[in-house]
Amino acid sequence: MNNNRYYAAIDLGTNSCRLVIADAGGEYLCCENVKTALGEGLHKEMKFTPEAVKRGVDCLCDFSRKINQYSPCRLRAVATAGCRMAKNADDFLNLVKEKAGIELEVIDGAEEARLNLKGAVSHAQGKAPYVLLYDLGGGSTEITLAENNAQQRIIYTISIPWGARNASEAFALNDYNEAGARVLRQEVENYVDDFICRSGWEKYRENCCCIATSSNPLRLAAMIAGSGEYDRQAMDGVKMSAEDMDRQIAAVYVSTEAERAASPYVGQKRATIFIAACVIFQAIYQKLGLKELTASLKSAKDGIIEELREGKWQN
Repeated sequence: MNNNRYYAAIDLGTNSCRLVIADAGGEYLCCENVKTALGEGLHKEMKFTPEAVKRGVDCLCDFSRKINQYSPCRLRAVATAGCRMAKNADDFLNLVKEKAGIELEVIDGAEEARLNLKGAVSHAQGKAPYVLLYDLGGGSTEITLAENNAQQRIIYTISIPWGARNASEAFALNDYNEAGARVLRQEVENYVDDFICRSGWEKYRENCCCIATSSNPLRLAAMIAGSGEYDRQAMDGVKMSAEDMDRQIAAVYVSTEAERAASPYVGQKRATIFIAACVIFQAIYQKLGLKELTASLKSAKDGIIEELREGKWQN
């Protein structure tokens, strides 16, 4: 019997750290999304900088204090691409355990994809026999093809080692430049070609519901809607056509960093990484030949909460 009263999920990415706390009935009591920029400067020496480590530890100490307000609380805390890549990740993990009392579990790309699917699949229920999901993070991008049923059997998944943060630094894409964008696009397309071949994508494409999770599709959805603000909850589940996305991304490419910083849809914290995010995002849906995408706010954190409530995860 599951006697926990509360459940908490932490998802530490390369750019942001997310916290969700839910009660036994699944109602969300606390939702936090903090930009830690843990991967800022990582690409140069493949090490977290002292400044990034401090931001990450401070954030997780704050999250620990919030979690301690709910007792008893079952927690699963995961870390993704940044901690998979950084040479000094173990030092960071030990510091987090010492200062925040949180034991971070570094998960691989396959587990990250599975949790994202678990969290976001509600947007595909009853819509098609198969679901394709891709999650664009700060340090990696996962693409997953699965059966759209209760079992959610994964047919194939791939982890691309480029996300908004590390690609922006590696390809000098704070602002759009064709040379950097072209190389990044080719890198991503090579991985997508492999995905298409190994997954048998062409057999599934016409019977597949396609979902994109992360802030990038949500922000694009808000831009396309012309809402005048970035309301993540309002954009959750919104469908976008390839034509509308192409048109909006073209406008992003000609924008300046100052314009993106002033934009209600992007903002100062994401102004320098939004171009790279759009290049990756567009390369994937174009290469896969997608006509429509559903933007999703739900992701790995939601999958973790669901599995904790079901008693399916054992540490």
